[in-house]
Amino acid sequence: MNALLEQVLKAHGGLQHWKSLNKLSAHLGQGGILWPLKGHGGKLDEVDVSIELHRQWTSHAPFGAADRRTSVTPQRAMIETTDGTVIDSLSSPRDSFAGYGLETQWSEPQLAYFVGYAIWNYLTLPFAFAEPGFEFEELAPWQEGGESLRRLKVRYPDSIATHSREQTFYFAEDGKLRRHDYDVDISGGTPAVHYFHDYGTFDGISMPTRHLIYVRDADLGHQPEPLVVSIVVSQIKFS
Repeated sequence: MNALLEQVLKAHGGLQHWKSLNKLSAHLGQGGILWPLKGHGGKLDEVDVSIELHRQWTSHAPFGAADRRTSVTPQRAMIETTDGTVIDSLSSPRDSFAGYGLETQWSEPQLAYFVGYAIWNYLTLPFAFAEPGFEFEELAPWQEGGESLRRLKVRYPDSIATHSREQTFYFAEDGKLRRHDYDVDISGGTPAVHYFHDYGTFDGISMPTRHLIYVRDADLGHQPEPLVVSIVVSQIKFS
């Protein structure tokens, strides 16, 4: 295993402990310009999320109505009632975004797919990197916010639904995540920079509870506006 990754996994609670857990549930408070831009303003402001840790499955509830929830894997995005009746679904959801740009609006199943794969990726960081098929390359350090951050370029396996195959992660001296760079392939390759704040420890796992995402500039900086997505994670429970 990559030496930096070993340090990072230990700083977040340890891989062996992570492997002993199966699911995570949390409450999300979300904002930013992305949701109204995609035609779904207000739909995900306050929502509960459940994920499986070792299989890419996510559910958001409520989803547009009090009795609706999602069920999302890389192969299918479903909207269903709380009793399990499927209302809408999208197979091979990633293919449906062909030709889309930043301002292209999304259907409800497309929204379900995006938030499903995205929050699964965010909430399983950095432990998902220990699964088979990931490739790593440590880059030159990066100076930001008075810190020297170590950078790890990660190439994802095709089996994981994620923003882009190659992404870059920035870690502080203590091994905690500070920043994450990627391109949103399903939104025209929009370059993004994602900052992590307000770490807490939950059932022995350390993770950030506030996420701020901006459009990334060509020089790897960003403008303070617009704030594309904000996420505050609370009521975190593992099982």
